[in-house]
Amino acid sequence: MSRSKEKEIDDRFKKFGTVSFTSITKTNDFIGYLENGKIMGTRCKDCGINFFPPRADCYRCLSGNMEWFEVSGFGTLVTYSKLEYGPVGFDADLPYSIALLDYGDFKIFGRIAGNIPDNEIQVGMKMKAAANRLPNGQLNYVFQKV
Repeated sequence: MSRSKEKEIDDRFKKFGTVSFTSITKTNDFIGYLENGKIMGTRCKDCGINFFPPRADCYRCLSGNMEWFEVSGFGTLVTYSKLEYGPVGFDADLPYSIALLDYGDFKIFGRIAGNIPDNEIQVGMKMKAAANRLPNGQLNYVFQKV
């Protein structure tokens, strides 16, 4: 009697964020890149649009012909907000600041690093996204001053 081999499930995405609400995605390689200190987005090879967070399929031309690109250099802080209340699972992190960085061809939403004093955060300042490992072993990225 032979046992059928079960299909292995790629659930690396459960390692992303303070609390991960998704464990399986077609862009699980994003986690491997974070583990190696790289922040990656995807680009449609057919129409050229950039995506962050990464997407496996293009909403513009509906192609699945994607490639990875590294988020490098710096972005401009477009807006930010300091949170005093957070969703379930994030309450131990409070307060923290969320923000939007403009990298030109794409924008990134994320957290501002906790070691940046509130009085040093200004719309228009240059920041960069950096991979980050949380105390519980989870992975994310934060925005740091350039």
